[in-house]
Amino acid sequence: MSSVRVGIDVGGTFTDAVAIDSESYEVLAEVKVPTTHESDVGVADGIVEATSRILNTLSAEPSDVVFIAHGTTQATNALLEGDVSKVGILGLGKGIQGRRVRSETNVGDIALDDQQKIETEHDYLNVGDGLEEEAVIETLEEFERNGVEAVVSSQAFGVDDPQLEEEVTEIAQEFGLPAIGASVVSKRYGLKIRTRTAVVNASILPRMVKTSTATGESVADFGITTPLMIMRSDGGVMGIDEMRSRPIQTILSGPAAGVAGALMYENVTDGIFVDVGGTSSDISVIEKGQPKWKSAEIGGHSTFLRTLDIRTEGVAGGSMIRVEGGEVVESGPRSAHIADIPYSTFADPDDIVDPKLVRVKPKPGDSEYVAVEVENGDRYALTPSCAANLLEMLDEDAYAAGSPVAARKAFEPLADELGVTPEDAARQILDISIGKVVPVIDEIIAEYDLDESLLEVVGGGGGCGSLIPYLGENSDYQTRLAANHEIVSTVGVGVAMVRDVVERNVMNPSEAEIKKIRQEAINSVVSMGANQETVNTTIEYDDSQNLLRVEAEASTELQTRTMGQESVSHEELQEKAASSLSTTVAEIHQDSETEGLNVFRATERSEKYFGLVSEEQDHVSIIDNYGVVKMNLRDASVYDTTFEDLEYAIERVLDKESVYSGSSTRLPNIYLCYGSQMLDASGLSSREQIHSLIELELDGIEDDERIVILGQKP
Repeated sequence: MSSVRVGIDVGGTFTDAVAIDSESYEVLAEVKVPTTHESDVGVADGIVEATSRILNTLSAEPSDVVFIAHGTTQATNALLEGDVSKVGILGLGKGIQGRRVRSETNVGDIALDDQQKIETEHDYLNVGDGLEEEAVIETLEEFERNGVEAVVSSQAFGVDDPQLEEEVTEIAQEFGLPAIGASVVSKRYGLKIRTRTAVVNASILPRMVKTSTATGESVADFGITTPLMIMRSDGGVMGIDEMRSRPIQTILSGPAAGVAGALMYENVTDGIFVDVGGTSSDISVIEKGQPKWKSAEIGGHSTFLRTLDIRTEGVAGGSMIRVEGGEVVESGPRSAHIADIPYSTFADPDDIVDPKLVRVKPKPGDSEYVAVEVENGDRYALTPSCAANLLEMLDEDAYAAGSPVAARKAFEPLADELGVTPEDAARQILDISIGKVVPVIDEIIAEYDLDESLLEVVGGGGGCGSLIPYLGENSDYQTRLAANHEIVSTVGVGVAMVRDVVERNVMNPSEAEIKKIRQEAINSVVSMGANQETVNTTIEYDDSQNLLRVEAEASTELQTRTMGQESVSHEELQEKAASSLSTTVAEIHQDSETEGLNVFRATERSEKYFGLVSEEQDHVSIIDNYGVVKMNLRDASVYDTTFEDLEYAIERVLDKESVYSGSSTRLPNIYLCYGSQMLDASGLSSREQIHSLIELELDGIEDDERIVILGQKP
């Protein structure tokens, strides 16, 4: 048996697991077991049971597992449900800054949804003469009397010198209270926001430490020796020890797993990914092979938690329908799952006898939704999945495929009330359903100024077949369903890379500062079990915030994945390039290549002023030897060079592609292709930073190594 990667998605009801071949990334098997919330060791039992079953299916042994990771909604659910611990905040300050520290570390209670909140207690210690252990213990005793279960220590400029925060953490843990320093959660300046972020983290710390400990021990006892990884909110994974100190990083990791699947398994380069479940749809954007990010808000307050930009809409495959005044007025947010009513399309057509339209309230206080009640008193929901099946829009192998006959029989009383045919009733439901998704897609495209001609809308999740094909037929967007779409999130966990992000507030960072922070990020992922030879880093500098951000990601295995594909022919590469740039093969030309990457170009010509002025723009597609589109660039130029002449060539590109306006200069986006790798230098704001990054990343390259530079107009 070849080595396998195991991805596990722990849901509220079921725990899904997939086994993936570690070399080809082919999905080998999948299983589903009930989530074991009530077990003495919690969800750990379900994780081990799912892993055991999937290995048995493959006749594999625990020793064959080279990677295992799980995604969990536990942190998110804890905040949604208010299942959080009371947090004690110990502010540390001295001198004239003491008053500010006392004020900014006292963040108060933090509001959550549904009138829940994170309660806090606060105290302040003057550390002008150092930290006194007795004073800390007195505070901890007072915290404990007031019901505090976790502690945050927060000091002004603790990101520069965290020693006192670390001492408080050690004292608190010896006292018996889980504790964390604010600088561990974030290295960014901004005492109040940093403290608030640490409080959110600490509020779920006791629960997550207990769960992670039980899960780690259970997986180890099962015989798997590779480190257990946990899904992060940015689409990567981290080691279980890291999660024990920063559980906040797992918030929203469920939707992030779907994006990881879209990126790593579906190879989406430029697109909108819509993960459609039974109750809601998560909508995210990918541009140039990278997702978009945002700072998470909790209780209406900013935090330093960086998450994927995912928009959630309360419409999905199982949404129930509201009808008023003879027309469909709403799809969702309540679903058949919440109402505990089965979908009509999954019923036996013979059971749909004499259906009558009824009004139901899924939860007390809800608006009325429609369902049908049949002769024997059973009820069935009318959902977008039912509508799509009635219109026969789903392939037989789609996860949401059901019986068109059963759906049509159930829709007849709705059609009678609406005064239309069952097919028209189904279209009304789907129209109002995609009417909640399309505006979000439009908003995302406008917000990020995306090029619609490069975009595809990719559907994932079990309910995507109910919405995405209809959206494609009734909009200008190109759509498709992901392969294994019903388990794409679980696959995303199984193929995710070990990742960490290090952020520092640095003004005009020097090469030495960039190198130091880059090495910190590399050390972090390697310490979590990543193979150092596979580490890639991305460096970004935001001069508006003086924020240097370094992202490191790597695999736990040495081999490079090929997604189970063989190298493809030049003709196939050309066809891929034409498709990705929305043009014809005749318009595509190969400009350059490296050992593993192929650079294709298409020229777009446009005329202005009644044909008196013509303009040309070159659009570029970079495709690897296996036919995977790595990046598409509009209005970009291609330059060939070698490493020996790279410094001169970069200056030439910067001179030629920059945009000059008065006294200001806007630098182009710079990308480098070498071997099978790409280097993104588009996030930097000065020539010096670009040269420093290139020198760091290409250290050790031979002088005659061929390098392709892509310069994109800003």
